Amino acid sequence: MIKTLYLIIYLSLAVNLYGQKTAIQIPDTIQNKDYDYLFQRIEDSHKNSKIQALYLKSFLYKAKSEENSEEIINGYKNYLHYSKDNLKLVYADSMIYTAKQTDDNALIGSAYLTKGIAYYGMKQHKSALDNYLIANKFISQTRDEYLVHKVKYNIAHIKYYLGFYNEAISLFKECIDYYKDEDSRPYLNSVHSLGLCYNRIGNYGLCTEMNKKGLAEGKKLNNNEMDIYFIHSEGINQYFKGNYQTSIEKITSVINPLKESKDFANESVGYFYIGKSYWKLDKFQKALPYFKKVDKIFGDKKYIRPDLIENYQLLIDYYKSKKDLNEQLHYIKRMLKADSILDNRYQYLTGRIYNDYDSQKILKEMKNIEYSLELRKYNDLIFTLIVTGLLLAFLFIFYRYKRNKSKYKQNFIELMEKKAETKTDNKTPTNSIEDISQDTISSLLLKLEKFEKEKKFLEKNVTLAKLAVSFNTNINYLYKIVYHFRGKKFTDYVNDLKIDYIINLMKQDKMFQNYTNKALAEEVGFSTIQRFTNAFYARTGITTSYFIKEIKKNIEIKEE
Repeated sequence: MIKTLYLIIYLSLAVNLYGQKTAIQIPDTIQNKDYDYLFQRIEDSHKNSKIQALYLKSFLYKAKSEENSEEIINGYKNYLHYSKDNLKLVYADSMIYTAKQTDDNALIGSAYLTKGIAYYGMKQHKSALDNYLIANKFISQTRDEYLVHKVKYNIAHIKYYLGFYNEAISLFKECIDYYKDEDSRPYLNSVHSLGLCYNRIGNYGLCTEMNKKGLAEGKKLNNNEMDIYFIHSEGINQYFKGNYQTSIEKITSVINPLKESKDFANESVGYFYIGKSYWKLDKFQKALPYFKKVDKIFGDKKYIRPDLIENYQLLIDYYKSKKDLNEQLHYIKRMLKADSILDNRYQYLTGRIYNDYDSQKILKEMKNIEYSLELRKYNDLIFTLIVTGLLLAFLFIFYRYKRNKSKYKQNFIELMEKKAETKTDNKTPTNSIEDISQDTISSLLLKLEKFEKEKKFLEKNVTLAKLAVSFNTNINYLYKIVYHFRGKKFTDYVNDLKIDYIINLMKQDKMFQNYTNKALAEEVGFSTIQRFTNAFYARTGITTSYFIKEIKKNIEIKEE
């Protein structure tokens, strides 16, 4: 006890002196200890913040005094791991600054990767991805397979977050194959993440297999750190299988460990699916407290994801059935706030709406509730406001209808007058792209022309990565060339080719005018109806239903 007290006092004085840029000595008790020893003490003292802080400072001071860049970076990384969110990025930037002084691609890439992981932990996914891509730029120039797969793992999580589940599945499988004999924790993490992807694509059987495999492998590897996550995942999976009581039991069993580890995201998702399970069992009073816990975490942490929006839909529906206008209004406002946050995070998702509520409907409903509440106090005044509001709403809707009708009509006319593009200008390009030779540009443009002429874009799941492989080039080159010479991002380029193709088919052949959206989507290789309709609207500015209705009308007029 006396020795520990001496250590605290001595190191405290040392840290103060170090802050004043005065030379200090590490206490004799740890002076000759190596970095592994100091790191272990940092981990072991996580329950005693004062002791831990002293070992953190001692580790970093030792590294700086020895001018050991790699360990200086590790010193900042130690701080980052045990710091609050507002300091994590400061330490991450210190890591990057130190790494850049070494000109070591592995160290620089690893530092950017750590910063990306910090952003991901704070649910700032866009910034996380930016840093992952920078990290990949440096790490791809090394032969460090561990770091290469660490980048793959984290980019896979971004793809999962964005809803690109099949691409995420491919990356997680690569990570599983690599980490299986390398490191138990990332191996188990990858198995867990693969299970989550299977759940999201509706393959609940494979999700269960992954969860069982994770628990079994964890036991075999003597690593049970991921057990609660496999149980949590299976609890959610059981909800989708319709086993609601089992879902409740499994998720409930891991809620406390999640709270202890401060994993508010999985805690929130767990509450949501417990609540939904009770809801499915018609136990609405039991479901309600769990939905409110999801809302509390949103209020405290601003954590929300698309599927959790339903939490507010259910709360609104419940209080609507009880005719409780105050609570109904409260949760409508909360829902709109959650939606605004999602809008900022999901800017790439065009035309995204709620399953049962679109923005206009919610705003109108909120307005009506506000009117109803005020009506109880000021009948005559509010009656006038309601009439005025309805009139304005009617005028607005009528104006919007006329404006949209005119806009749709103009877009349709332009679309019908537009001639099908039968050839591509393939003259030797004279404008160059930085880092790509003229020969490479010419070769890839010829391959793009062949890709377009042979209508390979009609295949399902045409991705930049797959096309780059078939062109025997890298993703970066192909992306730049498509963007430079076709004037659009790769996904938009492929989607526009598909849409132009199906439009020409519908113009030329009446049979296609009777196709459903599903049949049209399948005809040109879209994986879902939603992606097809979104791509059609983005390309034409009108909906498929409007286009088909108008083209049929035009044919009828001509036939008369």
